[in-house]
Amino acid sequence: MTPRVPRLSSLWAIMKKPQAAVGRRCRKQASSLAGREKHALSSNQAPDVWVSEVMLQQTQVATVINYYTRWMQKWPTLQDLASASLEEVNQLWAGLGYYSRGRRLQEGARKVVEELGGHVPHTAETLQRLLPGVGRYTAGAIASIAFGQATGVVDGNVVRVLCRVRAIGADPSSTLVSQQLWSLAQQLVDPARPGDFNQAAMELGATVCTPQRPLCSQCPVQSLCRARQKVEREQLLASQSLLGRLDVEECAPNIGQCQLCAPPTEPWDQTLGVANFPRKVSRRPPREECSAICVLEQPRALGGAQVLLVQRPNSGLLAGLWEFPSVTVEPSGQCQRKALLQELQSWAGPLPATRLQHLGQVTEHGGVRDDGFCGHIRRPISALWPSPQVVHTFSHIKLTYQVYGLALERQTPVTTQSGARWLTREEFHTAAVSTAMKKVFRMYEGQQPGTCKRSKRSQVPISASRKKPSPGQ
Repeated sequence: MTPRVPRLSSLWAIMKKPQAAVGRRCRKQASSLAGREKHALSSNQAPDVWVSEVMLQQTQVATVINYYTRWMQKWPTLQDLASASLEEVNQLWAGLGYYSRGRRLQEGARKVVEELGGHVPHTAETLQRLLPGVGRYTAGAIASIAFGQATGVVDGNVVRVLCRVRAIGADPSSTLVSQQLWSLAQQLVDPARPGDFNQAAMELGATVCTPQRPLCSQCPVQSLCRARQKVEREQLLASQSLLGRLDVEECAPNIGQCQLCAPPTEPWDQTLGVANFPRKVSRRPPREECSAICVLEQPRALGGAQVLLVQRPNSGLLAGLWEFPSVTVEPSGQCQRKALLQELQSWAGPLPATRLQHLGQVTEHGGVRDDGFCGHIRRPISALWPSPQVVHTFSHIKLTYQVYGLALERQTPVTTQSGARWLTREEFHTAAVSTAMKKVFRMYEGQQPGTCKRSKRSQVPISASRKKPSPGQ
């Protein structure tokens, strides 16, 4: 079983309305399809649904599938997962992001095994109340898909579908609108096949009712979609005032502004069409932080070159993961070299300060940007041209790493504290490290002789071929 699989072969997402005529027609269509494709999950598959739904939070299906497959192969039962170490969980989760999800999954598995007799709770209410890390959405997904409870779910895809179907233009993150969306989801869920209905609603938002360029002509609920109706009226009447029946989801009542409508300060954008819904939520700018980090390597260590990693605390950001030694510094960069050297020496003893070299920076936020520099240079990049920058999604923080490297020769420092270890390069790539650390290490490797293959276009001396690189998206 893969995430949200098996799905219906036909997209079944008929959004029922309480009005008798439309309701009868939709229920008849749904019942007909249900009769052709009966399918039910057993309680034995609840852990599978639990794992897949947690992995799918904030993550696309295409990214999740390989992680899900490896996870279920390694821990096919909750008993297997409960007996695993946090190190193993972090190692398998590495690269998937939002790392607390994996830790919470294991905590939940241990609670089921040790306190609940090995039985996953069957209702959304008990799932949310008893299992750590299981919120309202995940609880509803497990209860409806695995146990057939007629409970609705609301994720980002369902929010978009419901806001368009019911022409809700107010801020979907507000308490009032959120409550309305959950109420609508509960009214619409099919009691005969709630799991299939919820999955189809999510699939509808993911594949048809997309954020940009929705495929309205292929939508099975276009005749019920008030956003689509509004687009058609706007196209017909242009900027004229709309006349017709008042409706609470799309029109203000006689007194005051409807709390589900878009505010008057946000006019209709003809170019967006149905993508005017839902309203774009304004987000706080990310908090900016800066750290100095160092790849400390023993190139001539017995058994092959080794790098030093230290473990993060068991709570907080990236809990339990391994990383290169680092210190939080001021963006100005003052005293960061001295502070970093002191941190390195606290783990590895006396070190040659003169060999500590600044390589560049890695900024953790947004999309992906890589200037692609890959030269055979031992001195700091900043001495030649601006440092290459790699930008990567990192939750709500814009974290810039000033990357240093220090390669030891004929020295074997001894780690003075627990929570640190030396790993070969091969071991590093399979360890429980974040994507950020892998990018830091790639930057370090790019500065070492013989570690980077250059393209045919760059097979000339640097002084003759290199210009200041322009950022690439």
